[in-house]
Amino acid sequence: MQSINPATGEVIKNYSAHTIAEVMLRMEKAHTCFQTWKQVSFSERAKKMRLAAFILRKRAEDLSHLMADEMGKPLRDGEAEIEKCAVVCEYYAENAELFLADEEIKTKSSQSFITYQPQGIILAIMPWNFPFWQVFRFAAPNLMAGNVGILKHASNVCGCAIAIEDIFHEAGFPHGCFTTLLMPSAEIEKLIEHKHIRAVTLTGSAAAGRSVAAKAGACLKKTVLELGGSDPYVILADADVALAASECAKSRLINAGQSCVAAKRFIVASSIREQFEALFIDHFTKIVAGHPKDGLTNIGPMARTDLRDALHKQVEASIGKGAILRLGGKIPEGPGAFYPPTILTNVKPGMPAFDEELFGPVAAIIEARNEEEAFQLANNTHFGLGSAIFSTDSKRAKELAKTHLDAGQTFVNCLVQSDARLPFGGVKESGYGRELGTLGIKEFMNAKTVVIR
Repeated sequence: MQSINPATGEVIKNYSAHTIAEVMLRMEKAHTCFQTWKQVSFSERAKKMRLAAFILRKRAEDLSHLMADEMGKPLRDGEAEIEKCAVVCEYYAENAELFLADEEIKTKSSQSFITYQPQGIILAIMPWNFPFWQVFRFAAPNLMAGNVGILKHASNVCGCAIAIEDIFHEAGFPHGCFTTLLMPSAEIEKLIEHKHIRAVTLTGSAAAGRSVAAKAGACLKKTVLELGGSDPYVILADADVALAASECAKSRLINAGQSCVAAKRFIVASSIREQFEALFIDHFTKIVAGHPKDGLTNIGPMARTDLRDALHKQVEASIGKGAILRLGGKIPEGPGAFYPPTILTNVKPGMPAFDEELFGPVAAIIEARNEEEAFQLANNTHFGLGSAIFSTDSKRAKELAKTHLDAGQTFVNCLVQSDARLPFGGVKESGYGRELGTLGIKEFMNAKTVVIR
């Protein structure tokens, strides 16, 4: 297992995968830990979780450099990611006991209520694109709820995976409460099968989601899946075009475009398309692409050259089917997995830029003749993670957001972002279940009914 610097192509470090014997030993330690951790009070768990937040902030600079080295994230973005992790730790430290309080239900019995009880080991299979945030948004609520976690992280961010386990240990969480396993993806099925694993959460591709869901289903274990997206941003004729172009450009280029919830398809009313395109292109041309440790850099390289090359094939295939290249679209010379901010116009159904997830800094602009067609185009996708509407009629946009977009979340006049306080997840091939908010902490709890005569 290797960490390779995507900006230079150089090997950072080689890691030895845990042996099966080591995996089994760590699994047993986690199971033993759960027997005592589930009995620890919320206040004691909260003390450790708040300390984890403190350690994250203390180590923010080092951790941002680690992300820059392993997956190419610019330093300022890395520091923002670490702050977001600290915030989610504090949020659940503050609110877990309230969220999981017993719920009284009036029945004919003298007392009836729902009590939320932890279940055991939750297996988390996590991606490289937000190597700390993806893990902490799973770990903070589940550890506060009394579950314990085992992490199988992406193989190219082993350093980040080890650092996360170290943070929890330094914060005083007992060994076995949060465990990192270094192992290839081919071994995941063995983990899911293990008798001590009670549930599985995955963030990844739709293909990975199908595989994990099938195996977990065969074992009768619950899953939460946050998968890919081809998020539509609908820019209506009455939109503030300057605001829309700015927010859309920001969303498309978050993390060099490597975000499931980043905007992918921009569906623009015919009457404002030319104006939107001009402003949108202007924002893209001002983006500084470069080494992630350069303070001037807005976007760094993609995480791996194979991912960059696959993205370029999608761009070329879309052009071959009639899309118009307005910006970028050429692999730069030199080392690293760099790809320029790219804009395709005249994108239509049947092109990869419309039908598939573009996991990189490539935007697809689609013209809609009217509002009805705009929403039809937006929903014409296998995915359903994030979405947005831009309109100066905020009252009407609110109603459209509730009813017209088939997605897990719709934002009005701003870009889609995850927030510790709000449930996050998708529909269709973007997965099921929810992370974050009050719903997220309950996903892997036993909602037990208790009735007293």
